[in-house]
Amino acid sequence: MISEIDNKIKEASQFKPKDLKELEKFRIEFLGKKGHVTYFFSQFKKIKENEKKEYGKAINDLKKITLQKLEEFKPKTNPENKLKNKAEDLTRPVSALELGVRHPISIIRDKIIDIFYKIGFNISEGPEIEDDWHNFTALNLPEYHPARDMQDTFFINKDPDLLLRTHTSSVQIRHMENNNPPIRTISPGRVYRNEDISARSHCFFHQIEGLYIDKKVSFADLKQTLIYFTKELFGKSKIRLRPSYFPFTEPSAEVDIYWGLNSETDHRITKGTGWLEIMGCGMVDPNVLENCKIDSKEFSGFAFGMGIERITMLLYQIEDIRILYENDSRFLSQFKKSI
Repeated sequence: MISEIDNKIKEASQFKPKDLKELEKFRIEFLGKKGHVTYFFSQFKKIKENEKKEYGKAINDLKKITLQKLEEFKPKTNPENKLKNKAEDLTRPVSALELGVRHPISIIRDKIIDIFYKIGFNISEGPEIEDDWHNFTALNLPEYHPARDMQDTFFINKDPDLLLRTHTSSVQIRHMENNNPPIRTISPGRVYRNEDISARSHCFFHQIEGLYIDKKVSFADLKQTLIYFTKELFGKSKIRLRPSYFPFTEPSAEVDIYWGLNSETDHRITKGTGWLEIMGCGMVDPNVLENCKIDSKEFSGFAFGMGIERITMLLYQIEDIRILYENDSRFLSQFKKSI
């Protein structure tokens, strides 16, 4: 058996491959699962006790020489050897790196911010983990108010006073508490609601809410602001205001824009009416102003809010909200032209 190993040692020592394919064949033949080294090790238990030391040394010598040959002839990666390899052309241009793109939600959010920035609105931000006062009570939603059921809430550690904010109206409350009128601000950010995930809804999404507080602010001011916004973002200025209910505004309304019925897609997304709901709005309830220490007899104001995902899906004709959160590069690459 030892003589067989010696023959393989001699064979390995004289090995000189012509190419990488032959080198790989040599590696498998000697070091593979069914190679010579593995076979000789498997026979170790059959060797007489007084021959095991010499036998083990021979196997180790065979393995050592095999590894040395592989090291000697393996492809070199240093620059000098690359220059010797005619297959390598260092003057050839490298492949272009693919650049990332902004997310469609970010694109639409920034467009909306820019539209309101042009008419004097600044940006206010606040915490995503809120207390009951700023998220509910100060917004005319006292404890046990039935309207609280409109927003299924994620509470933190079952603490009824600590929760993930359900709207960015909480940011407006904080802003009114710390700033005196006139106030003109928009509040973009993530919000969370305990809802089933489907093609049209998700447990978290993005909102932008606007607030304008000053002397003699009227519903006519709100309407003109909305017409300006819809014309700038959608290129459409025909809107309608449908009476609605929000605890923190009175009167309240849903805002629809006339999308038109020029195509089959228009008929589908508007359900044949030509109208699309895009946001809610209203005049700030006097109780909300008083909760923020603003004199409701001297000041008035309006507020509005919209879901950025909804606007994004309308503008880009996206059918399923879930695809916005999957980070699929094939989907996101379509928005390169929107940067």
